[in-house]
Amino acid sequence: MGSSSNTKGTTVVEVGTDGVAIITIVNPPLNLLSVDVILSLKESTEQALQRDDVRAIVITGSKGKFSGGFGVTAFGGLQKRETDRRVLGFMSIEFITDSYEAARKPLVAAIDGPTLGGGLEIALACHARISTSTALLGLTELQFGILPGLGGTQRLPRLVGLRKALEMMLMSKRVKGEDALTFGLVDAIVPPDELVNTARLWALDIMEGRKPWVASLYKTDKLEPLAEAREILKFARFQAQKQAPNLRHPLVCIDVIEEGIVSGPRAGLWKEVEALQELRQSDTCKSLVHIFFAQRGTSKV
Repeated sequence: MGSSSNTKGTTVVEVGTDGVAIITIVNPPLNLLSVDVILSLKESTEQALQRDDVRAIVITGSKGKFSGGFGVTAFGGLQKRETDRRVLGFMSIEFITDSYEAARKPLVAAIDGPTLGGGLEIALACHARISTSTALLGLTELQFGILPGLGGTQRLPRLVGLRKALEMMLMSKRVKGEDALTFGLVDAIVPPDELVNTARLWALDIMEGRKPWVASLYKTDKLEPLAEAREILKFARFQAQKQAPNLRHPLVCIDVIEEGIVSGPRAGLWKEVEALQELRQSDTCKSLVHIFFAQRGTSKV
């Protein structure tokens, strides 16, 4: 299932006798996302949802790494293919939100290693997240002049609250699994050798009603009341302008987060897609991506 050449990455599906389908992202070394990986994940998930012998689904990454997110070349002016831009919007709403998160079978993410950007966003749309203590989680897109584009601006605040979510996104901050547990980003911490098995059992527990079935996009218990939320966003804008007066993308990110809080998460998702398409074409994004490659080049010497 999920066929594609290794260079582009793919996903592999195994269905256990317990009725849990394990979908593994395979694009070594960091299991980076690409349009191919995402389309393969979509195909694998849809197949698992249709199979009568599958009761629940676990998503994980090969060789102890969940997914480092989209390769840097996926943003900036480096990939001009129109289909890619369209696919991102289509992916965020039609796939990640309307078939993946809204699935009739529970999805549990088994997280280890770097789980960044789009990789974390896929995990955020699952109904639970099981992690190792050393996994690194973060939405790091702002360091490349863009913003999370698979629903992260909407789901992260609903899982961890607005303050923590803004801090993570605006500072491209990575947090360890053990810390992620304390503020509700993950549901449990287990040793690496127990990770997938715990996730399987957790998924079956959700299916059988022993554990809660949570759609992150519609969680509200962690969100601050509206008046307080507006104050937090206002302060975040003030800080962003003070620290980087010439950068527009942090303010765009704050606007997108606010849209979801004021007008509802669905409106926020659409605004996120539009903002991402616009920011990917920006000079800031192109130059930050260029700097990233230049720095990587010198560090290898």
